[in-house]
Amino acid sequence: MTVSLAARAPATFEIKSAQLPLVALHLKSADLALLGQEFAARFGDIPDFFDHDPLLLDLSPLAADRATVPDFGELLHLLHAWRLHPVAVRGGSEAQREAARAAGLAFADDATLTRTLPTPSDASAAAEADAGAAPSEPAPAPAPPVIAAAPALVIDRPVRSGQQIYARGRDLVVLAMVNPGAEVIADGHVHVYAPLRGKAIAGARGDASARVLTLSLEPELVSIAGVYRTSEQPWPEALRGRPAQLRLDGGAEGRLVVEALAA
Repeated sequence: MTVSLAARAPATFEIKSAQLPLVALHLKSADLALLGQEFAARFGDIPDFFDHDPLLLDLSPLAADRATVPDFGELLHLLHAWRLHPVAVRGGSEAQREAARAAGLAFADDATLTRTLPTPSDASAAAEADAGAAPSEPAPAPAPPVIAAAPALVIDRPVRSGQQIYARGRDLVVLAMVNPGAEVIADGHVHVYAPLRGKAIAGARGDASARVLTLSLEPELVSIAGVYRTSEQPWPEALRGRPAQLRLDGGAEGRLVVEALAA
């Protein structure tokens, strides 16, 4: 027998589950002076890199050293200065977690960190491995929602010395020269369909699959997901001033590779 019970919903609120996109900081050291220096070195030239993003502090790398407890008051002050707003912690020792709780942070141990999508070669290897396994009947899964990719930021004028252009959350396409002293930055790929003579930073938020492509390779600096090379180490003579692309070989821990673009 089914019984319906009389109920009344509150007029002023509803409680619903929600998913919040977070930036995760994998904290490897409690040396906050060094952390501040490295933040300045990485993001000092990109003042709008963070846009008051909520932040998850991953304390897992510090958990083994139980005696190390970061000064969360100072840590939060440092991160707020970079327009980051810590809301929760993940992992850590009991002492570290207790200090985080005292600083007003929640626990989010079930949070998962986003990984870089596999490359086509990884996908091929996985497919070959699956081919050798016994066939099984996978349970049908609901189709994922279709999310439109953010359109690329297109710049059709020269980028002058001292000028900085940042394509947040998308690719950057520049149709004119990037002059020495200029910076072009993207969370995705950087395309320069003209001479690239300034600095180009792709995968600014850690996307190791990002690439830099140009019709004339002459940059002062190229960086992909934090791996960089400057003109102090000369570019290959066969590629200097020619169409080329730069990518990471081996992911975020790999090396920077430069290749000629086919005509």
